[in-house]
Parts: sequence; structure tokens; C-alpha cells
Amino acid sequence: MARILKENLPVKHCPICKRPFTWRKKWAKCWDDVKYCSERCRANK
Repeated sequence: MARILKENLPVKHCPICKRPFTWRKKWAKCWDDVKYCSERCRANK
């Protein structure tokens, strides 16, 4: 079984805090719809 390295994960930038955030397993099915890095940024949109 091949290991997935953190360097190879997709990255997006949060439009609120401008910080980069990486793909998480819980976002596997909805990665295209994820816009914010956290609930706090989503609430402050």
C-alpha cells in the first residue's frame, strides 16, 4: 500500500483569512464545494 505524502495533497486558499488549507479525508466527496478552511471563517463570510 502506497503512502500519500502531505506534499502531494491538493491545497486551496481561504478567501476570508487568506491561509492555505489542504485536502482532508472528510472532504473527499465534496472537495470542489469546500471554500473555507474552518467553521469560523465560514460564519464570518
